[in-house]
Amino acid sequence: MNENVVASADWLADNLDDVRIVDVRDAWEYDGIGHVPGAVNVPFDAFRSDDDADAGMLPGADRWADLVGGAGITADDTVVAYDDTHGVFAARFLVTAECYGHEDLRLLDGDFSSWMRDHETSSETPEVTPASYEVRAPADSPLVDREAVERAVEDPNAVLVDTRDDWEFAEGHIPGAVNLDWKALVDEATRGLKPREELRTVLESHGITPDKRVVLYCNTARRISHTYVVLSSLGYPELDFYEGSLTEWEAAGGPLETDE
Repeated sequence: MNENVVASADWLADNLDDVRIVDVRDAWEYDGIGHVPGAVNVPFDAFRSDDDADAGMLPGADRWADLVGGAGITADDTVVAYDDTHGVFAARFLVTAECYGHEDLRLLDGDFSSWMRDHETSSETPEVTPASYEVRAPADSPLVDREAVERAVEDPNAVLVDTRDDWEFAEGHIPGAVNLDWKALVDEATRGLKPREELRTVLESHGITPDKRVVLYCNTARRISHTYVVLSSLGYPELDFYEGSLTEWEAAGGPLETDE
């Protein structure tokens, strides 16, 4: 995999002192089970909006800057994030950071359970000096709105990808979408990503190829974050991230297809 997008555990072990590591698990896991040495804890719920109108979505630039700066991270740091759920929560952190202009971002391939098999863990909380975090406009934001998704439904050069469970897809999905459960890209044995060629085989079997514009959605943009990072690591050139996802689509009265 591209180490500039998905970092192996061995790479991280060799670069612990040169990167900022973010553990997005709950505080009790970080404190009670241990963590990667030097990691700071930024729990998943801390970087999602809790407003009723957009619950689970981006937290807002000011809140993000306060949160990440408070963890001692600057916008120029190399950040590696992980969780203990194959990287899906950590990927959401990374996509959020990308949307606020952070550029050097990497997902730990695997999760904490995988890391523990061969590498050192720590129970010490590192001392953190708060930093001034600068939110920037991303050079090329992946975010698209509902109108762009509506256009993609009619675009033969686009493929809409629903990354939810198959039963959720069957109950209702955006017309024309294909169903790729995000976990289909995960190797259960290693807890990280499947080998590169296996990933390409899975993706191509769903019609998700690099020559297509790929439009990703789920319910509240968590699961698509993982798929987005995987496709980025494979060099897919046109990736659209529908932040509003099915929650916004349905609220706006968008049509749904079912598998009945």
